[in-house]
Amino acid sequence: MEAARNISKKVLAFDVDQTLNIAKTPIPPEVAELLAKSLGYFEICPISGQKFEQFLIQIVEPLREAGVSGQQLTHLHLFVAQGTQYYRYDLEQKDWTQVYNYPLTEEQIAQITATLEAAARELGYWEEGKLKPGDQIIENRLSQITFSALGQTAGTEEKYAWDPDMKKREAIVAKCREKLPDFLYEIGGTTSINVAAPGMNKTFGMTHLMEELGVKQEEILYFGDMTQPGGNDYPVVEMGIDAITVRSHEDTTYALRGILGILG
Repeated sequence: MEAARNISKKVLAFDVDQTLNIAKTPIPPEVAELLAKSLGYFEICPISGQKFEQFLIQIVEPLREAGVSGQQLTHLHLFVAQGTQYYRYDLEQKDWTQVYNYPLTEEQIAQITATLEAAARELGYWEEGKLKPGDQIIENRLSQITFSALGQTAGTEEKYAWDPDMKKREAIVAKCREKLPDFLYEIGGTTSINVAAPGMNKTFGMTHLMEELGVKQEEILYFGDMTQPGGNDYPVVEMGIDAITVRSHEDTTYALRGILGILG
């Protein structure tokens, strides 16, 4: 794990799955407690391929259970679908409002969806028979289409076991690029592939984060588990933003305790 260069930061930004939680589960109580404390010092900005509803389930509700107030939530900024959608808390309305959204067109959605399914079927990785009732493999997240091989509600152990070395997803992405090259493909989480319009990755999200919050990149500290070249956090590293590479939410917990300890 890399050490933060200093604590002269205004923003702590986080990947979600494998950084704040076990994939597709709510953040643990100790993470919620540390984030709640951090809201007293920083703007907190989760940025992930997840859809808005998952941010509420995985982050906002655990924070409320930890006793976070509406005033504190005004310092929590939800950068959804790699930051191609942005939500912030309106204290007067006591609800989340969408600040911006850059959706795909209906034609793009249809092209991406058909290509993902065709590629997965050709490779033998279309696991429709393993889905739980009501679940789906391909999800329209408006500004992003996400392939989740076992659906959203599969068990954690099952997901971890499906593609631990990412070879299956790399093969699907390679096949998709042959069929539909003019899109951005990113591997994330444990079974997911995110597909978006060119340039709509975390570079886009972090650039808009800086614009919306009025901060410079040196005022941001980023936490992510896939900061290596090809990982969906790597665009943040390429921008020159200070990053702490973690492998689990336990690593993030350790780092946050250190930061908060220094701040007293």
